[in-house]
Amino acid sequence: MNSFQDWLRKEDVKVVEQRALGGGCTADAQRIRLDTAQLLFVKQQSDPEVGQFLAEAIGLDALRRSGAVRTPKVIAVGDRFLLLEYVDSAPRSSTFEEQLAQSLATQHTQTSTQFGFSSDTFCGPTIQPNDQGADGYQFYSEHRFLYLAQRCVRQQALDRVAMDKIEVICNRLPQLVPIQPPALLHGDLWAGNVITGTEGEPILIDPAVYYGWPEADLAMTKLFGGFSDCFYQIYNECRPLEAGWEERMDLYNLWHLLNHLLLFGNSYLREVERVIEKYV
Repeated sequence: MNSFQDWLRKEDVKVVEQRALGGGCTADAQRIRLDTAQLLFVKQQSDPEVGQFLAEAIGLDALRRSGAVRTPKVIAVGDRFLLLEYVDSAPRSSTFEEQLAQSLATQHTQTSTQFGFSSDTFCGPTIQPNDQGADGYQFYSEHRFLYLAQRCVRQQALDRVAMDKIEVICNRLPQLVPIQPPALLHGDLWAGNVITGTEGEPILIDPAVYYGWPEADLAMTKLFGGFSDCFYQIYNECRPLEAGWEERMDLYNLWHLLNHLLLFGNSYLREVERVIEKYV
């Protein structure tokens, strides 16, 4: 099944009302009402990366099955669309960040013997290679930092000197990062990917799931604003963090900064260089 129109014909239903929604960088997002009176959320794109919507659906289901966090239920997925339950958001409850911290800490107790995932996923339109392996340092070196740095070099967004320094950082990962068992991560956990439900509770959207270092999810929450100190305090009470975790946040976020450099260009170069110099 390729398009949303294919799904409508297959289900013999019609859209009787639609409203454009903001927030997407590359996809067209709408709230729709069917002639069955059902309200749904549909995300469509004319030329997405191959497997992008399927990977998102798999990620949402993986998070949902963890029993720790709420995600929108997947209704249908095709090559060019993703159809989800529509979440009618209310204002955040007074315990929103407490609930989110507790849920994330519980999600991170779902561990594996292998880093990676059963299939590749996407962070935005960028594919995340998820070849599975037991060595976290090798996984992050090969399938996160070096993979994206090499793509940036090929796109001439990063020079060879910076690439060499990233290789040095990868060799130093065992000295920089404590051993952490691979846990189920959201993978792109900035504040914009946490919405509220009808009771003001946190709901996670747009995942880039894989099994990785739990601190990497916390790091992403800090990249574009973050949450209050209360969030990190409650997470730490539920799932104690290793000493010095805040000093490692920039290192984990090198992946996301390289991704933004790849997608959006030179405006992210200075921040990438700052992080490289911090850990080289």
